[in-house]
Amino acid sequence: MLGASGRSRGTPGRPAEIRNYEPADEASWLRCRVLGFLATNHFDDVCQAKRRTDLELVALDGDVIAGILDVSVPGADATIDTVVVHPDRQGEGIATALLAEAVPRLERCGVRTLDAWTREDGPALNWFARNGFTESEHYLHVHASADELGTVLTARHGLVPAGAFLHARIEREAEMRQRFERVHVCRRMVRELRP
Repeated sequence: MLGASGRSRGTPGRPAEIRNYEPADEASWLRCRVLGFLATNHFDDVCQAKRRTDLELVALDGDVIAGILDVSVPGADATIDTVVVHPDRQGEGIATALLAEAVPRLERCGVRTLDAWTREDGPALNWFARNGFTESEHYLHVHASADELGTVLTARHGLVPAGAFLHARIEREAEMRQRFERVHVCRRMVRELRP
């Protein structure tokens, strides 16, 4: 875990308590993540257990997790793995308060760049922009149904394709949108931190 394990009340006007994730939080963490992603292009990014990361913060509303920020830190560059707020608490500044708690910890550990990969969800892109992130690169996520796969994949060994998740170059966006129903632009959002 990065940084101090203290508790914070967040910022004025935002009642959620911010603290490090604890193993006993897992069920509430999973519910918050699933419900928070439900109305986004990440609606199918469901996990049954929490994957551990280097910095794990939660915002609490009583005993219930209202927001999550998980960051992997392999070196001077860190990546936000999950940032999400429960739908009942969105728009209250909880994600921004979590980020405000994380950034000084990351800087103290020598992190110079914080990034995240997201799709074309307007609220998420607006949040990243408001918090000093800029887009540095992008490509396509293509979700192909079984019917759509027949035109691009051939299965062998008795396998029958039921669907696929594929990557494509951004230059092929128009073509991909014509051929596949579910295509998303995946964007790398980057924020430089103080050395």
